[in-house]
Amino acid sequence: MRSHAYPGVVVTGTGVTLPGADRPEAVLAGRQDHAEPVDTARLLGRGGRYRGLRYKDRATQLAYCAADAALRDAGLLSDAGLTVPADTVGVVVSSNTGNLDTVVRVVDTLRTGTTDALSPMDLPKVSCNVVASSVAIKHGLRGPNLMICNGSTSGLDAVRWAATMLETGRLTRALVLGVEPDTEPARTLLDGAAPLDGAVALVVENEAAATARGARVGARVGGHARGAGLAACVAELSAMAAADPVAWHVPRGTVPEGVLPGVPRHDLTTAWGPCSGALGVLQCVAAVGAFATGATGAVYATAGDDERDATAGLVLTPSSGR
Repeated sequence: MRSHAYPGVVVTGTGVTLPGADRPEAVLAGRQDHAEPVDTARLLGRGGRYRGLRYKDRATQLAYCAADAALRDAGLLSDAGLTVPADTVGVVVSSNTGNLDTVVRVVDTLRTGTTDALSPMDLPKVSCNVVASSVAIKHGLRGPNLMICNGSTSGLDAVRWAATMLETGRLTRALVLGVEPDTEPARTLLDGAAPLDGAVALVVENEAAATARGARVGARVGGHARGAGLAACVAELSAMAAADPVAWHVPRGTVPEGVLPGVPRHDLTTAWGPCSGALGVLQCVAAVGAFATGATGAVYATAGDDERDATAGLVLTPSSGR
């Protein structure tokens, strides 16, 4: 089990683009029965800086919405553009099925034995990093650009990579996104289950830089643990946390009963459906929402399980906590 604390990393912005939810405080409530799918064209507007939206895949459109909301919430974006130097902002996106529908469509076309039917609008979208690169290009974010697609721990790993780049001075701030679209290939992988079909975002920032520009801090990133075994992962988080946990965001599936007895457990896959690579970022956004409504202790976010190759965990604490 490997762990590392990040004492100087804070969350200064969030973006929520989910069916029936547009703020962190609404994440725990889950999807309401009457909620319609996110209308990205309505949120972003047709034309303007989002001209050509209809040529983007569903994952990129959802990511645009969450990215715009998070950058504005953090005070990094105004109608006039970025408020900080472009090379100080990086992008880290987690998604396991983001552009799968495009890949399947292109492969099915190639199986016919001809390239004549390939769409020139599809080819640039086949690369797995299309969501991260599209968001960076759209907002002119010139820091490091990463796409994480490594299974159930992907979302929390994305936050870890962003925090690591902040700690080492490679970045001053990073936009971290988790997105999973509801597409036919994604449903096939999930045996017919409907995936999240949404995006969430965090702006994580060097605390000194956030203080210098007067940013509002919504949470602190306390530390990250990764390895085999959920119980061992939680033990590492407890060793790093200065405050007792008030909530535990558990991964999908069976969780050992003897771990963190008495601490309220939240399974966001029950609230939103299979979240895949977006789960870890969704858990972090939910923690920020809890702090906004008065939670005063640590919140643990965990993904993966004992039957897979890895488990990941993250500690978040309120802005006033250490």
